[in-house]
Amino acid sequence: MVKVVNTSGKRKTAIARATLKEGKGRIRINSVPLEVYGTELARMKVSEPLLLVPGSVDGVDIAIEVNGGGYMGQAEAVRTALARGILKWHNDPKVKDVFITYDRTLLVNDSRQKEAKKPHGRGARKKFQKSYR
Repeated sequence: MVKVVNTSGKRKTAIARATLKEGKGRIRINSVPLEVYGTELARMKVSEPLLLVPGSVDGVDIAIEVNGGGYMGQAEAVRTALARGILKWHNDPKVKDVFITYDRTLLVNDSRQKEAKKPHGRGARKKFQKSYR
């Protein structure tokens, strides 16, 4: 029986789905290795769960598919999916405590969305200027 864990993470309109299998410790995001994925800032964001629990992905191959949103929203969705996957794989309450004390959004989706634009203005809150005279 091969152990497989599926998890997901969301941020704004980005959705990430992670699949963890036994393997050699490779992490791929949209078939791209983590070492060369996106910008340095996005890589640092994604690798936070790995740094908090060193050695947690030894012998585990992780494939993450992410779409929607911008590159930073995708990075945060991947980070949530990855942290949830590590937690589910090891099933250790100490790992959960480490993640929660560092940042709650590692395990909980950030539900904030962009506010809709309203009439009589340029955006959600801003209104066009009036002069009266």
